[in-house]
Amino acid sequence: MLFSTKHLSGDIFGGVTAAIVALPLALAFGVQSGMGAIAGLYGAIAVGFFAALFGGTQTQISGPTGPLAVVASVIIAAEIAFYGSLDKAIGTIVATFVLAGIFQILLGVFKIGQYIRYIPYPVVSGFMSGIGSIIIIMQIFPFFGLVSPPSILEIISSLGDIGREINIQALLLASATISIIYLFPKLTKRVPATLIALISLTILSTFMGLNVSIIGDIPEGFPEVHINTLLSLDLHNPMLILIPAITLAALGSIDSLLTSVVADNMTKTQHNSNRELIGQGIGNMFAGLIGGLPGAGATMRTVVNINAGGKTNLSGIIHAVVLIVILLGAGVYAKLIPLPVLAGILITVGIGIIDYKGLKHLKEVPRADAVIMIIVLLFTVFVDLLQAVGIGMVLASILFMKQMGDMGEHKSISKTLKDFHDIFPPSSEERESYSAIEEQVYIQHFNGPIFFGFTAHFKQMMKELPEVSVVIFRMYNVPSIDQSGMYVLDDAINELNSQNITVLITGITAQPRKMLENIKVIPLLVPTNHIYPDLTSALEMLKEHQSNFKTTNDKKNMHKILWNE
Repeated sequence: MLFSTKHLSGDIFGGVTAAIVALPLALAFGVQSGMGAIAGLYGAIAVGFFAALFGGTQTQISGPTGPLAVVASVIIAAEIAFYGSLDKAIGTIVATFVLAGIFQILLGVFKIGQYIRYIPYPVVSGFMSGIGSIIIIMQIFPFFGLVSPPSILEIISSLGDIGREINIQALLLASATISIIYLFPKLTKRVPATLIALISLTILSTFMGLNVSIIGDIPEGFPEVHINTLLSLDLHNPMLILIPAITLAALGSIDSLLTSVVADNMTKTQHNSNRELIGQGIGNMFAGLIGGLPGAGATMRTVVNINAGGKTNLSGIIHAVVLIVILLGAGVYAKLIPLPVLAGILITVGIGIIDYKGLKHLKEVPRADAVIMIIVLLFTVFVDLLQAVGIGMVLASILFMKQMGDMGEHKSISKTLKDFHDIFPPSSEERESYSAIEEQVYIQHFNGPIFFGFTAHFKQMMKELPEVSVVIFRMYNVPSIDQSGMYVLDDAINELNSQNITVLITGITAQPRKMLENIKVIPLLVPTNHIYPDLTSALEMLKEHQSNFKTTNDKKNMHKILWNE
């Protein structure tokens, strides 16, 4: 446990404030998910408590978030459609959430958390804007007091029906919610605007008897633990659980670690990403077991906690304890909350998630990055969230490889020693000393890793090799070689040897040398005495054979002489 009582007052105030902010969001996400408001509250308690207890970010507040709620609602809808009702699907839903938590724990145990930094910004930007758009679109019908169609495409195709069935009272409540959330902070930021909107408009709606849908009955007391549900689960269709669980684990991990980075920047601390994933996984396991929504590190609640004085993991635990107190006594009041008010709250959440900075700079960023961001956004909204991230990562990786390959092609230099004088001009005395060998020595200067993105260019260069007796691979700027690079060098050196062209290697670094030794290029194709620390050393050896270069016109004999050097 990483917390102490040193900052007790700050942690208490931060935790209480974060709980107040979390309450309306948890209820709203629960309603959106299809499992009811109580599922959001259960998830906020379980994930908030265990992620704080076992996680690796001291000030992180965890619970249901916009991205996780969207994914969970899609999964829940699919499993309800498969089984016919929520009661019949609950076992599969619980198993999916628990398995997602297990996957997160495994990600932490195998230290995958550190790789979050390799997700390109266009992928994150497109994904977050897509999530924000989904949240907003899903709340369009509730905003007008109507029941929302289940999918994005159905919502868009049904927009024309809104005008005929609109509930004006619901519209006014939802509009008032959004207005309060954006305008109240201009008066004071000491009290969360979402809580003010939730309480004031619920009271107003109740006393005026407005004709709008409300949350309805919320269970009170501690939740049921679904152990028996899991034990009796019939896994005749494991993919119905496996793929959604992977999706939740991947998204929850990304969401949490991005929030951890925000917390680090605010507190000047360093989170433990792998420990954080373990804590989040434990939290999501327990959330699933009690029928709660899965969650992740929540950026807004974490920022509120830090600004209110939260310093340690204790603030996250206090946040969960406050929600437990509310659970035990506030159900009779929470059931009166109007759904249009929750729709207004969620719309502001969606608006806050969209990456306006990335969208604003679409024309200024490289075209490829802009295309990736748009593709990820569209796939997120209209296809599938995990596929969107996967496609974005693949496109970004291909783009990166092309850029690296182009860089290697541009910076690699392939010339005879005579032509190299234009780039590395020796003194007039040195030029004279090289005269006998300068047209017989070809230098391939590599600049960057030799990997699959560069191999096609390298093969072409080898095909265009002039009539020479010696090829020098200058490799001091090669930090690494991948399998494709190993084999293309193997093939090239084999071909050169078959043509009686001697291959020398200069300045080779540790990883490339080890790779070439592993496949026996060194010493079978390039003996160790043909490996030199630098170009000068190799040229000095060749200068010693100037007389042989002058008198021996047979490349085979010259190759034999140098091979025995």
